[in-house]
Amino acid sequence: MSVRPSPEHSCLAGGGEAGERLRAIDWSGTSLGPLGGWPLSLQSAVRIVLGSAFPMMLHWGPDLVTIYNDAYAPSLGRKHPGNLGRPAREWWSEMWDQLTPIFDQVLAGKPYLVEDARYTPDRDGMPREAFFTHCHSPLWDDEGRIAGIFLVVTETTGRVLAERDLTRLNASLEEQVAAVQASETRLRESEQRLDALIRSSSEVRFSTSADWSELHQLAGGGFIPDTTAANANWLDEYIPAEDRVAVRAEIARAIRTKSDYSLEHRVNRVDGTVGWALSRAVPLLDPAGAVTGWLGAASDVTDRRRAEAALQSLNATLAEQVQQRTQERNGLWEVSRDLFMVTDGNGVILSVNPAWTTVLGWEEYEFIGRTTEWLEHPDDQVRTREQVAHLAGGQATLAFENRFRSKDGDYVHLSWTAVPSDGLLYCSARDVTERGRQAGLLLQAEDALRQSQKMEAVGQLTGGVAHDFNNLLTVIKSSTDLLKRPDLAEERRVRYIAAISDTVDRAAKLTGQLLAFARRQALRPEVFDAAVSVRAIADMVGTLTGARISVRQQLSDEPCFINADPSQFDTALVNMAVNARDAMEGEGELIISVQPAEGMPAVRAHAAVPGAFVRVSIQDTGSGIAPDKLGRIFEPFFTTKEVGQGTGLGLSQVYGFAKQSGGEIIVESEVGTGTTFTLYLPRAVASRARVRPEDDAPVTDGGGACVLVVEDNRDVGTFVTQTLGELGYQTHWVLNAKAGLDALARDPEAHDVVFSDVIMPGMNGVELGREIARLYPRLPVVLTSGYSHVLAEEADHGFELLQKPYSVEALSRVLSRAMRRRRDG
Repeated sequence: MSVRPSPEHSCLAGGGEAGERLRAIDWSGTSLGPLGGWPLSLQSAVRIVLGSAFPMMLHWGPDLVTIYNDAYAPSLGRKHPGNLGRPAREWWSEMWDQLTPIFDQVLAGKPYLVEDARYTPDRDGMPREAFFTHCHSPLWDDEGRIAGIFLVVTETTGRVLAERDLTRLNASLEEQVAAVQASETRLRESEQRLDALIRSSSEVRFSTSADWSELHQLAGGGFIPDTTAANANWLDEYIPAEDRVAVRAEIARAIRTKSDYSLEHRVNRVDGTVGWALSRAVPLLDPAGAVTGWLGAASDVTDRRRAEAALQSLNATLAEQVQQRTQERNGLWEVSRDLFMVTDGNGVILSVNPAWTTVLGWEEYEFIGRTTEWLEHPDDQVRTREQVAHLAGGQATLAFENRFRSKDGDYVHLSWTAVPSDGLLYCSARDVTERGRQAGLLLQAEDALRQSQKMEAVGQLTGGVAHDFNNLLTVIKSSTDLLKRPDLAEERRVRYIAAISDTVDRAAKLTGQLLAFARRQALRPEVFDAAVSVRAIADMVGTLTGARISVRQQLSDEPCFINADPSQFDTALVNMAVNARDAMEGEGELIISVQPAEGMPAVRAHAAVPGAFVRVSIQDTGSGIAPDKLGRIFEPFFTTKEVGQGTGLGLSQVYGFAKQSGGEIIVESEVGTGTTFTLYLPRAVASRARVRPEDDAPVTDGGGACVLVVEDNRDVGTFVTQTLGELGYQTHWVLNAKAGLDALARDPEAHDVVFSDVIMPGMNGVELGREIARLYPRLPVVLTSGYSHVLAEEADHGFELLQKPYSVEALSRVLSRAMRRRRDG
């Protein structure tokens, strides 16, 4: 039996009315249980809440039972005091959808802070709009688990609504000013527009006590010095002596009438000078109608005041200015279809000719005293401001183009010429909208031509693929037909089987070249030194080129690391070397160079690219490439060789590899002298040397290990399981990823390795591999694919890949490596 603490010693001691009501609750009937059994963490939190003069609340336990203090009670309206000790959901039912996400976040351990949040609490029998700034923090029990929520809140409804009122007041004042301006003469209209242009408003926000004796807070925005603490001497510090009487009088009037405060007066600025401010404030009233404080804003009108003084000075010479402007508009000024304009050094328009109205539709007075920013297309404003700055600095502008908005809403394209003279800018613009429209039509025609060229390239690609694959299929078909003949000699059987195997390899190579050109092959990038790789295949290049071609290497002493597929890199070098050999007709000099490069030059309408690159070039002394064919050498199946001497895919592979590796291929050639192919690849950070797979490793026996085969093609699945059986493996074949996961779930220890296709209905092989890695991290996964857009777009998938078609030896090697990795942990 728990002992109820005495009131003076319990966590509910004190706390005013809230504490008294909390002590009267029979807590044994709530989810918190008897008071004597409350955890110390809850008791400490309750003491903090009841002992605070700031609005605070806490929720505890699975029902989020609510405890709050007297400072919080006024914001609850009629909900107080009946909601003390009740679950939060019961007494905030009308707002529960808004509060649930907040509570869930805090109970997950993340605090939640929001300012001026809008809610519609039911505090007086009807949901009403209210605004609160509140912070929710998690509360931990004695065991270190999150058991409750601590809430500190301030209601900001009055301030938010006051700002709304102030905004509406500003709008009302602007409407009144507009009405006055409409009744004035054209000169007065020009004056007001000039004032609006010159005046820059620095918005200042402030709040004061009810009697204005203390300035609670002021955000000066760089205009008036800020203050964050209550200041009783604000009048002497901010207001010069000559305006204090007027300020006090306006304050007294506003307090007496409980109406808006509004006054234009001098003010001490941040920079130590005296400026002018237009101050406005609205009263905050309690339910009884008493003023509880004031919220206000002030605008910097210093520039406007100075402009008014300058305008008064200008008015004294108005007749002279009118005469001067009349002379400017004589003759060509009046009749020209070009737009003429005179501005000051800041681009403020002083005069325009009638063509402005003819072209743009606006009246002359609507331009005067303003810059052209209100007319400029948003995308042209930065460039236009830069041109104005150049003019102001004494530089002339020739053939600068931008767009101005006409009165009907359309944009007119203008071509400008402007010169500065004696502090003024003299500008002339011509309407070139029609010229721009014609240029757009030309671009459309060029785009249609490019589409036609793309279709022609697709046709060439389709025909070339069909031709080469039909040749390969002819060899395979003929060999299989001959193998069916009875009494076939062993020597011929071996020859036909070798022909089939060799043709399959050629078909796989052709497929790889097609995918490389299309930039769709599944690259396996590694970081390696390009110079080391070139040195490693130098002997092979020498064998390919023959004894009459001298092969020289110019390799950088500085490491040239790149991040690329090493196999595709080697293939690209071989393709360029073979192309150079054929161009030299078997005799000449071939120079292979690997050097670091700072940047990549512009090529094929692409701008130069700065940065760190590696430049790999192959230079020959061959016949060169004719200029009319230079632009087509990377097209698929385009070749200058005799029929049967090449597919036209070698350089296409180089082009595709360069693009997919983030680089570029550049060719320079002179007929009769030779050609240089230069491959640019992004330079990478140094990494450990790559380790090539054991391509020559012998076929090993599977030793009865079980392979889970995931393959949706029944013919391929049958072949794989039979092959694995011949290699000494046990197999479990399923048709899709879901069936594979189900098999692993039933008995994960029954399988030693997973061998899965990539492209399957539903979950693909990469997704399956990642799910297996998550569920069974020690179970190796090997993927296989002939082509997959998944692998092409995401080369770094994290799994070993066996490309189709593959040999029995390759299958044995990849499974052996996977088994070794599992044994090695």
